[in-house]
Amino acid sequence: MIDLHTHSTFSDGSDTPSELAQKAHELGISAIALTDHDTTASHEQMARACEQHGIELVPGTEISLRDRSFDRHLAHGETGPRNVHVLAYFVPLDPQHPLQLKLVSLRHDRDVRNRALVELLQGMGFTKITMECLTELSGNVDSIGRPHFAKAMFKFHPEIVGEPSDEAWNQLFIEWLGSDGKAYIPKTNMDIEEFVAAAKGSGTVFSIAHPLVNYLDNITADAIERTMPDVMASLRERGFAGIEAHYGGTDAPTRALMVKLTRDAHMIPTGGSDYHGHYKGDVSLGVGRSGDLRVPDEVLDELKAAR
Repeated sequence: MIDLHTHSTFSDGSDTPSELAQKAHELGISAIALTDHDTTASHEQMARACEQHGIELVPGTEISLRDRSFDRHLAHGETGPRNVHVLAYFVPLDPQHPLQLKLVSLRHDRDVRNRALVELLQGMGFTKITMECLTELSGNVDSIGRPHFAKAMFKFHPEIVGEPSDEAWNQLFIEWLGSDGKAYIPKTNMDIEEFVAAAKGSGTVFSIAHPLVNYLDNITADAIERTMPDVMASLRERGFAGIEAHYGGTDAPTRALMVKLTRDAHMIPTGGSDYHGHYKGDVSLGVGRSGDLRVPDEVLDELKAAR
């Protein structure tokens, strides 16, 4: 078993790298990619922990980028570029590498966005939410993400969002922090092409994360078959080798369809659970939300060959 999409406390996961590696060992996971958002700072700790357990570690990250080739519908009948999540594997760790400098830029953008979101929420009545309390909840100002905002909203303002529960957590993202929420702030202004260009010659391999969430407003089999082949062809032309077809948030029939379409597009069907620990309590490491996810070992071999 392998899992190529996981998160730790260095971004928006609840497990430290050591805890994540320990859980992977207990589950029999042989290879794992730690894909924290906009950073590889967790790699050193994860590498030590994985070495102790005999687990192969793929240096990775997940980034939010803009895809101007496929617009999404916005409020008031307007359209705009899609914010999409991209998985990068075999990322160079040299801090002066152009790709790492892009990650620095994205982290700066996220800090600016987080401070703007604090100000916006305070104006909406969440007066107790500050950067200081968010840093305390996350453990690191560089790792603050929407789950930490959600946790703070429940902790300090239950009179607005109610008491925490799985249902209330989902509703909070729909009503407040999701892409159509009252407090949503777009994630980035960096285009896919800019980030991919910075990786030239580095051996980095790109896959689009949870593609259906990124590119479909209404996820049905018909919509997948109608839309995704064009998306895949476009991504392949722009330097992508993979599509996260084995995604831990989808059911088996959807995964099977996505694998077929990915193979038809001559791309690699990558996969992972998108594990965040208790921040996504219904998603289990290795096996995803439905519990039947199995990412084939040969996917990693194909990614290595694509470097």
